[in-house]
Amino acid sequence: MQDAFAYCAELVRQADRDRFIAALFAPADRRDALNALYAFNIEITRVREVAREALPGEIRLQWWSDVLGGERREEAGANPVAAALLATIERHRLDTEKLNALVAARRFDLYDEPMAIIADLQAYAEHTSSGLIALAAQILGADAEAAAQSAGISYGITGLIRALPFHAARGQLYIPLDLLERHNVRPHEVFVGQSSSGLNAALADLRGLARRHLGAARERMPLLPREALPAFLPVALVRPSLDRLDRCDAFALAELSLWRRQWVIWRAARNPARIVA
Repeated sequence: MQDAFAYCAELVRQADRDRFIAALFAPADRRDALNALYAFNIEITRVREVAREALPGEIRLQWWSDVLGGERREEAGANPVAAALLATIERHRLDTEKLNALVAARRFDLYDEPMAIIADLQAYAEHTSSGLIALAAQILGADAEAAAQSAGISYGITGLIRALPFHAARGQLYIPLDLLERHNVRPHEVFVGQSSSGLNAALADLRGLARRHLGAARERMPLLPREALPAFLPVALVRPSLDRLDRCDAFALAELSLWRRQWVIWRAARNPARIVA
């Protein structure tokens, strides 16, 4: 089993560096479980890239649903991420409903249907990002449901704004249609990489929404058990990411450098108030 956990840690180190760094600030006896959870998240997040078409993607996600439901035990035992995740679920009594909600939300990624309304976007971010934070906090021995909800939505929306050029290039639209219509932007303009004042205004609205959720998380953070903080450390990247996006055009690359991301997480670990500053 230790080989399975080691596989997960290496996968997270390569594919989700922010959460890998954040997990290093957790107690040593909880890091394997955190990396198993994060490796599972990587697996279901990248299904579209691996499967390339919707039907094979559906089959992969259904496999994970079956595993979470107690089926396919032999196959799961041969898959290091699944084996480590099942051990983590048992050890920390993880909420499998949240894990299933993560899988269900990722089905949206398989298709080219646009996000319809802002409420859909917030629900997507809640099931993907907020749920992951709450589960990580559970591994750390804390109930962080309230703070995780707003923090995760803020984190999720910010990530989708950053990924706009990538998503547009493959025909996906996470900017809600009702928001685009409000600013007289047609989806086709996004897919061909056509920037405009309307699109930039729509993205500014989304950044404002992310900041409001970050503010709601800030109000709840003082009540957060200290042991849960490593689960929230990646949220410290939200404000500097939004600040950079404020200065960029819609299709400009706006990634923070690796060294700065690590520094932001390290600084937040030393001063938790900076997580939602």
